[in-house]
Amino acid sequence: MKAIIIDDEPLARSIVKEYLQAYNEIAIVAECDNGFEGLKAIAQHQPDIIFLDIQMPKINGFEMLELVENPPAVIFTTAFEEYAIKAFETHAIDYLLKPFSKERFDKALQKLLQQQKTAVEKTKELLEAPAESPIQQNRIVVKDGSKIKIIPVTQIQYLEAADDYVKIITNEGTYLKKKTMQYFEHSLQTAQFVRVHRSFIVNIQLITRIDAYEKDSHIALLNTGAKILVSKTGYAKLKEVLGL
Repeated sequence: MKAIIIDDEPLARSIVKEYLQAYNEIAIVAECDNGFEGLKAIAQHQPDIIFLDIQMPKINGFEMLELVENPPAVIFTTAFEEYAIKAFETHAIDYLLKPFSKERFDKALQKLLQQQKTAVEKTKELLEAPAESPIQQNRIVVKDGSKIKIIPVTQIQYLEAADDYVKIITNEGTYLKKKTMQYFEHSLQTAQFVRVHRSFIVNIQLITRIDAYEKDSHIALLNTGAKILVSKTGYAKLKEVLGL
């Protein structure tokens, strides 16, 4: 099995390397000290497992993982207990709270080796779980060609469903993110973003007018000039949030 260690702390990387020496079936193919390097290494080596720190500069471990086309199995390493969340317990193979002992590391590796067939599915499940981190609720990280762009949610006008992707319409342009509308509906702050239609989530601070449309639907006009279709259910949600 090919492994990559992604952690901005050299000591933490060296501890994982040391503990992995006991496992002949696992070969370390790369070490990275940030999420950008991690993305390149994963694309180059296609590892079976990554040991991933969560709190890193620029982009965190979750944000990096969201940008990987076919994410591998993951064992998270973190010094922050606040990130040892229910989503890990439900979906991740395991997470290691720093500083962790050899015994605790071995326990995580045994889980990995026993769950090899379902490990990648667990990663996908985790990525579909709504974001728990306050950082992720305040920004969205996307790939823009060969570049990585960090979009503050304050710059988002609205989101639109687009097959397996979600279109994020911002002040600077439109970007695609491989997520579901349901994911964003639960991750974004409801005081600012409302799902007004199965295909649209809108930044309510930009709404200037809501006009009646055919049957039970409405149209929300944004100060950018955009017109967003509002369903009967979406209109009820909007009225509640706006206090109408």
